Amino acid sequence: MLAVAVLAAGKGTRMRSAHPKVLQPLAGATLVDWVLRSCEPLDPHRRLLVVGHQAERVQQQVQRRHQHMEFVLQQPQRGTGHGVQQLLQPLGDFTGTLLVLNGDVPLLRSATLRQLVEHHHRSGSAVTILTARLEEPQGYGRVFCDDRQRVRAVVEDRDCTEEQRRNRLINAGVYCFHWPALAAVLPHLKADNQQGELYLTDAVGLLEPATQLTVADGTEIGGVNDRGQLAACEQVVQQRLRQQWLAAGVSFLDPASCSLSAGTRFGRDVVVEPQTHFRGSNSIGDGCRIGPGALIEDSQLEADVEVTFSVVRQARLARGCAVGPFAHLRPGAVLGEHCKVGNFVEVKNSRLGADVKAGHLSYLGDARLGRGVNVGAGTITANFDGTGKHPTTIGEGSSIGANAVLVAPVTLGRDVTVAAGSTITKDVADDALAVARCRQVEKEAWHKPAAPYRSATTPNRDPADPFSQGQDR
Repeated sequence: MLAVAVLAAGKGTRMRSAHPKVLQPLAGATLVDWVLRSCEPLDPHRRLLVVGHQAERVQQQVQRRHQHMEFVLQQPQRGTGHGVQQLLQPLGDFTGTLLVLNGDVPLLRSATLRQLVEHHHRSGSAVTILTARLEEPQGYGRVFCDDRQRVRAVVEDRDCTEEQRRNRLINAGVYCFHWPALAAVLPHLKADNQQGELYLTDAVGLLEPATQLTVADGTEIGGVNDRGQLAACEQVVQQRLRQQWLAAGVSFLDPASCSLSAGTRFGRDVVVEPQTHFRGSNSIGDGCRIGPGALIEDSQLEADVEVTFSVVRQARLARGCAVGPFAHLRPGAVLGEHCKVGNFVEVKNSRLGADVKAGHLSYLGDARLGRGVNVGAGTITANFDGTGKHPTTIGEGSSIGANAVLVAPVTLGRDVTVAAGSTITKDVADDALAVARCRQVEKEAWHKPAAPYRSATTPNRDPADPFSQGQDR
């Protein structure tokens, strides 16, 4: 049996943030989300998260995305060894393998963790640690092995001598333990170091045999202690995501200018234009063309949708829709097949039937539009009366003239025509023409009174200012 314990109790002072370090965002998830996801393919029997700083907040956020998680409180935080000591009670009857990870190391691949666990079982070791060889190992603990590559010592960077610091084999902070063996030595850890903390690495020196596995890609073990390292991780994750979807049949015309989220899924033959960004959970259907300059967040786009220079948030777009340029689909927008939402059109909490056209300069809020409705330029659904929102319903086949205002609550029947410039405040029956505007008035031979003539010598005129016209007296 396999248990996974993730250490997530630290404050992360160097992040200079009001948020716990493990909840810092990374490509649409949090640091600890990425760590927990990397463990899922291993199908562990037990999942434990050691929390401390803002423990309740961390627990609440993790529970939203990860089921069957056990939370263990470390209070106060006195090092990694102290954190694992908190597992003695919840794992009291456990006799299997314990995989220990850090909640701020988000780049580990599931395949690497599986390889580590398998290596640990084959070797019959009491502990197997993941290592890497780095050109610049500063800040990492050094791993020292004998001629048979058995681990003899792990020394934290701050406790290394100058000679020890020349060793480039570093501790990645990922461990596989035979839990009964580890449980026997945990109570004997001592804080004999500069930090006065209990190091989990000291347990390695108390266990025999201790082996190591060197990861092929050193970027996997990169931790996050400050904003610079977080940004570096973001670049790695974005590159991985782009490579994943390029291999799956998605075209990126300028990959480096686009950003993805872990929760975005693409169909085949999708084209992503430059400066396009995906946030949250998205489903992008076959043959869609997104961008340039688009933002898609928590939305579902069926096949053959086009979105150009527009923002789409928490919306659903059926097959063949065209959005933009410069449109804004806000939460609750639902577009039927082959809808057209064009230049500077905003749609909020509204359902548009198939073949609806809203091409220019309109606001559709809390509205229901039937099939084939045509919305003229400048149409507004006035849905807010100062205290509450109200619905507008437009029957199929209706045509709304330019610069019309539909004052909610109001219902227009099927095949209604609204004259341009009308303000509609009452329901309109099927097949009716609605005209609601003042009658045009003309006055013949109307001459605008001429303004008083002022010559260049008008008093109070500033001769140095060619635009000065003097002052009235």
